[in-house]
Amino acid sequence: MSVPLFNGAVMTIFAREVLEGTVIIGQYRTVVKRTPEWQEPERQKAGLKAINAAAGWASLVAIILIICVAVPLGLLSRQFDEKVGDVIEGVSKVVAAFCILQLSLKMPKFLGLYASKKGKDGVQVGLTLKSIRFNVAWNIWREVAEIGVFLIPFFLEGEKAKAIPLSGIAGIAVGGILGGIIYIANKRLENKTWLAVFMAVLLLFLATGLFTGGLHEFEEVWGMTQNVYNYRDAAGGFFNEKKLPMALVKPFGYSAKRSVLQVASFWSFLAFGCALHFWKWLSTKKIREAEEMAEAEKAAGVEGLYHQETTPIEEKNSGTDEDANSGADEENP
Repeated sequence: MSVPLFNGAVMTIFAREVLEGTVIIGQYRTVVKRTPEWQEPERQKAGLKAINAAAGWASLVAIILIICVAVPLGLLSRQFDEKVGDVIEGVSKVVAAFCILQLSLKMPKFLGLYASKKGKDGVQVGLTLKSIRFNVAWNIWREVAEIGVFLIPFFLEGEKAKAIPLSGIAGIAVGGILGGIIYIANKRLENKTWLAVFMAVLLLFLATGLFTGGLHEFEEVWGMTQNVYNYRDAAGGFFNEKKLPMALVKPFGYSAKRSVLQVASFWSFLAFGCALHFWKWLSTKKIREAEEMAEAEKAAGVEGLYHQETTPIEEKNSGTDEDANSGADEENP
């Protein structure tokens, strides 16, 4: 059996981690470019250089670590039968599904639709060069190292590791492009609501498709549940998810043939994702109401202080006018 050189789950893992990494770098670059304390040309240049250097060195260290783990696992791996391979593929799809779901929840925050407890840019204010180097290096190292953790099942299976290079390149390209879109959108777009909604929904359906596909792999190993519907052959096979054009929407959960497990997993995961988004929206509403209340209290405090400073002067002037009027009355009986 020939081993495919491309794997959608591997591409998803790379795309997700690369996207998060580019968003993190973009956020720090935005803060350095927009914060008043970094507007001095030399200081700003040093800050941007620190971000790039920290990201580069952290990525290199993480890649070396992944190689050190992958080579022994690849050499010591044993031949798995087809069923074990299906289980591993199912696990990788389920893991990728939760990664993409997390990204679906983060995307609106990256674009400013969901509130962040750390501030509008999602980055701590009052940055120094030291804090920039540490925070960027730690976050980028973590993102790259996570790729290695998620790829362990492929390293163990040996043969399927052949799909990593091509899938990884595709994932890096997808993640880099999406990260660039977010960075440009944050710089140029005033209203990013529709972009945030579109990307969140798209990623949610992608995660749902991966989760459903992963459970279907388990189903093929341990026994199929009853089919709910099957219209693959309808309209001359037009609706068949294994053929174009419907194969293009298969990653987002579409299938012309559904078992009971597939139907249950699709709708339950989609409902779970919608519930998480609703909770994020509700939390955002509370955070922004608290911010508005704090701003109102601050404004009321400033206004109260202003009245305290002006009232004695007005009373003094009022008393002076009354004295002057009574004096005038005494002179003119």
